[in-house]
Amino acid sequence: MSAEQQDTSTTVNSFSSNTTIWAAIRIYAFPPTTMNLALIDPFVLSLDYPDTTTTSLRSGHSTCARFNRAGDLLASGRVDGVVTIIDVETQGVARKLRGHTRQIQSLSWSKDGRYLLSAGQDWKVILWDLETGGVEGEWRCCGMVYFADLSAADDHLAVLSLFDNQPVLVDLRNDTSYKFSSVPKRTREESEKLSEKQVAQDAKQTTTVAIFTASGSHILAGTSKGWLNIIETASRTTIYSTKISAGVIIHLRLTSSGRDMVVNAQDRVIRTMHLPPLDNATLEADQIHLEVEHKFQDVVNRLSWNHVAFSGSGEYVMASTYNNHDIYIWERNHGSLVKILEGPKEEHG
Repeated sequence: MSAEQQDTSTTVNSFSSNTTIWAAIRIYAFPPTTMNLALIDPFVLSLDYPDTTTTSLRSGHSTCARFNRAGDLLASGRVDGVVTIIDVETQGVARKLRGHTRQIQSLSWSKDGRYLLSAGQDWKVILWDLETGGVEGEWRCCGMVYFADLSAADDHLAVLSLFDNQPVLVDLRNDTSYKFSSVPKRTREESEKLSEKQVAQDAKQTTTVAIFTASGSHILAGTSKGWLNIIETASRTTIYSTKISAGVIIHLRLTSSGRDMVVNAQDRVIRTMHLPPLDNATLEADQIHLEVEHKFQDVVNRLSWNHVAFSGSGEYVMASTYNNHDIYIWERNHGSLVKILEGPKEEHG
């Protein structure tokens, strides 16, 4: 690997929704080791987090990766704009999708695993049909995409977080788009106390990451000022907002059940939170309340976190670090660190 590649590499990690399959993607992907071992040694089934990495999957310089929900396919977005689909069991390349001209920023699978959404630095979003290998839909953005997510309720509906612009809800069936606001919803009392400067600061906020809830009925959006907005998908109206961090919200991920969320923020603190039953028709906006369950951080080294995710069961939280290629794993019952996975020696130079 050249010095130029080392300088521009991005450490990205993904956990499968299948509790027996994990993988870490740094420059290359480290595939799961427990899937076949579980057939031989029942003790492996009790392990919900990886202990070591044994093999690397090589298919270009990977910048992001994402498992499908079944955990049998891994999508890897490359720096050259190619998306590689890897069969986890055979560790071979099942497909190569070519449509982007620059680095892939984000990947998102449909619920049934047929479609894959890719977003690149070429300001383009592509919905791929993996049955045919062809393009199902395409949308050119008005800026670079930070993050793109497909709705579980509609595999042609995507929410996009754009650089220096407001977030967009895109229907890839008919190429229509709808912008929605990043301004947090405040109570009447809070709004009355706001100074003109604070109002102006609210208006300048942008959404840095947005994901759908498990049902697709709502959007969870993190902003450049550390706010979390809950937005009703149908009306694109913000129904609840809370200040989580003083810095930028970098990443959001849900458990497989959709009941819990992990938040990565610029303040170097990882937070887990329980989500209210947003699909409950009797739940009023003023009844919504979000509290932080755990905070995870490295208080000694003050590490910055690149990517966060839950284990398949939701009992563990993992985070990859910038520069040193380590993966930290915490369990949620007591909030304690249980494992640090170190990258291969050659990655440390």
